[in-house]
Parts: sequence; structure tokens; C-alpha cells
Amino acid sequence: MKAERAERVPAGERTERTERTERTERTERTERTERAERPGRPAPSQAPGGDTRRRVLLIEDDTDIAEAIGYQMEKAGLQVRVARTGEEGLEAVRKGVDLVLLDLNLPGMDGLEVCRMIRRQQTTAHLPIIIVSARADEVDRVLGLEMGADDYVVKPFSLKELAARAKVALRRDASSGEPLQGYRDENWEIEFDAYVVRYKGQEIRLTHKEFELFRYMVERAGRVLTRERLLERVWGWESDIDSRSIDAHIRRLRIKLGDARHHVETVVGLGYRFVK
Repeated sequence: MKAERAERVPAGERTERTERTERTERTERTERTERAERPGRPAPSQAPGGDTRRRVLLIEDDTDIAEAIGYQMEKAGLQVRVARTGEEGLEAVRKGVDLVLLDLNLPGMDGLEVCRMIRRQQTTAHLPIIIVSARADEVDRVLGLEMGADDYVVKPFSLKELAARAKVALRRDASSGEPLQGYRDENWEIEFDAYVVRYKGQEIRLTHKEFELFRYMVERAGRVLTRERLLERVWGWESDIDSRSIDAHIRRLRIKLGDARHHVETVVGLGYRFVK
């Protein structure tokens, strides 16, 4: 009887009902799909393929800290990917990033070892690294910088300040894409190839090693350089040079710089830096 009643429904009415049913089902499927694909907060690593933002890799195992840092970096216009372990972080670095924010207390591979591994690879040796750690002792900060970190931020910290430091590191990295031929500002005129240094128009004569030491600091203006790093990059760990002898070389360099000596600044317990 049911079949007979269905047959007596006009064909046009049956077609209209069928179309309404199909539209309803399509709408419900679409809503279910959208709900399934709608995360609480978009994961930075799922950014569209055409995303042109600078890529920040955050290696941090604490979920709350990672979420807070990631949110602040996104607000600053950066794309963030989070790795929970050192091994996962190294794999992400190999795929390509522009900056690494690195915790030291990681499960498995220690953060210092991750930093060392990044610096050992030719393709990532110049990748900016900012250590973000609860280890606040001077020895930890020095060790982190010696391992090749460009900056060291102690927890707890200001999220806005960390984002600012990240952007500074990215700008510095972008400007160092090609070797500098020299340095000039309102006071300095330095020609790297000609080994010429002038301060306010007056030439300063330096020995070869003094110039290389000064040049290395100028090329990394504002960055703290440990004695060990200066020794390795300028002298190449010569057997007759001790890291503490860097202090004597800096002292002689400052004497020759004269009125410009304040541009070579001591960072107590860490090392030295050139300030503009």
C-alpha cells in the first residue's frame, strides 16, 4: 500500500522533495566538514603554501610556554612551527627555517647539543639561534653563547621583548646574506679589503690580527662574542694562544682606538661586543 501511495504522488512533487532532501544533506555534510577542520587556534606549521612570513622554529617541550610564545610570534607577523624534542627540531631545521628559539631542558637530546649540531652543518651554520631557558647561571649563559647561540633569554621573560629580539635577529640575518665590503656610519669608515679604519676622519693603524679582531666584532655589531668564539674565529685555536689572552688583545685594540674605545664594550662574565 505504501508503494501504491508513493506512486500516486505527482512526479513534479517527488522531484521537488528529492532536491530539497539532497540540498539538506549537502548542507549538513558541509557543516560537519567545517566543524572538523576548525581548530581552536590555527597551528603555525599549517600556514598556506603561499605564506611569505619568516619561519620561526620553536623547540620547546612545555605546551603552555610553546603556545604563549607561538601566539606572540604570530601577532608579530611571524610563522611558527613547534618541535617538542631536539631530534624533532633538527629534522625541522633540515626542512628549512629562518630562526630557532631553543629551550635547553629538552627530553632526549639536550638543547646545547642541538645548538652544536645546527652550527656543525654547513647549510645551517649561520642560522640565527636564540636560547630561551630557565637556566639563569652565568656559566649556562656563557656556555650557550660559546656553543654558537646569538642571544640568550632567561625565563621568565617578556613575550613582547622576545618577539622584538626575534625580529632583530631576522633583520640581522637578512642583511648578512652577502659578505660586507665595509662599514660606514656618522663616525666610522672601515674598508675590510683595504684594511683601513677611520674614526671621525682620522685613520687608525692596526696590526693584521687587531684588524681581524675588530672586523669580526664590527660585522656582528651589538652581538655578545665570548673570548672562546673570538679566539676560534680570529686565531683558529692556535696552540700558543689562551682564551684569556683575548683580554690583552682587546686592551691593546682599545688603546689604539683612542677616543673610539667606548665602541668596544665589555659584557661582564660573557665577553665583548661592538656598539655603534
